[in-house]
Amino acid sequence: MKASPTKPVNWLAKLHAQIPIWSIVLPAVACVLLVVLHGVTLGPVLAFISLITLLGVVLVAVYHAEVIAHRVGEPFGALVLALAVTVIEVSLIVSMMLSDAGDASSLARDTVFATIMIVCNGVIGLCLLLGALKHQRVSFRIEGTAPALSVIATLATLTLILPDFTFTTEGPTFSSAQLLFAGTMSFLLYGLFLFVQTIRHRDDFLPEQQPGEEETPPHELPSKGAFAASMVLLLLSLIGVVGLAETMAPLVEATVVSFSLPHAVVGVAIALMVLMPETMAAVRTAMRNQMQIGFNLALGSALASIGLTIPTIAAISLYLELPMDLGLPPTEMVLLVLTLFLTAMTLTGGKATILHGAVHLVVFACFLFLSVIP
Repeated sequence: MKASPTKPVNWLAKLHAQIPIWSIVLPAVACVLLVVLHGVTLGPVLAFISLITLLGVVLVAVYHAEVIAHRVGEPFGALVLALAVTVIEVSLIVSMMLSDAGDASSLARDTVFATIMIVCNGVIGLCLLLGALKHQRVSFRIEGTAPALSVIATLATLTLILPDFTFTTEGPTFSSAQLLFAGTMSFLLYGLFLFVQTIRHRDDFLPEQQPGEEETPPHELPSKGAFAASMVLLLLSLIGVVGLAETMAPLVEATVVSFSLPHAVVGVAIALMVLMPETMAAVRTAMRNQMQIGFNLALGSALASIGLTIPTIAAISLYLELPMDLGLPPTEMVLLVLTLFLTAMTLTGGKATILHGAVHLVVFACFLFLSVIP
């Protein structure tokens, strides 16, 4: 009997099945658009196209970060997403700081503060509310949430509150030595948290099996080709984000001025945009009753925002001798203290209901309202 010939493996078709075509096209479109817009003043049509492309590339960047995260597993997955989001955030802040449009001395502070408020009130509140609506009561590991919150509270106090109470310089600023110290301590403490999360106490950040819950069947891991392609496409996406953000920076500043909005709205807009995909990912895990993974995503973004954004912006500020305001005004300081206190009460309980989520969302609504009407 004649043996049937073995069919060759179509690796290109398999790769195409794992990576959607839109996640390949959008980074290429963004890079082409950067070349076209070089030296061109943006009108309404070009601004709209750039904005849509920028939002699309942000989604693509986080999508490929999810593919990479799926390949490397938890809690490394949440770490990859947090680092990708932070790179995008830093790119947007730096591009706007280096632009000639408006005063960007407080942009890093406003963006980091907005990130903390969005994560600790908006994302966590939405996850708790939707998760508890579906599952009555949600649970998570105190061993994983409490350490993350302790680092967030320490770094937020060090970088956003303490500058208002130092005497070396006037105003909500650090001296060069103080800024260097704060940036170094933020980076070291974040690095220590990563060591605890990924190596020393990794099990504390993994979701625990609920009584009577069936084990979730494992999903097929992305192939090595898909993993490598996502790495390259993630890099291209981040290049697109950096370039488009720098192109649109003057327009964003001008829009805020034309509507007579507070300058802090720029930081809120940046944080809302870069955290949108991660918010959707966290909500999906909450709906699957995997609240710990959602908290890893959310809290990891807040930690990376302070632990990496502040040191990076501080280094750039010192090197280029750019002004940098860090201390929060009184209203924002009250909201930050309330948020840290409320989040501590929620995350150290191990279980939560819809009431916990509703309270966080009310504080988030107050933050958005006072950002526009201070």
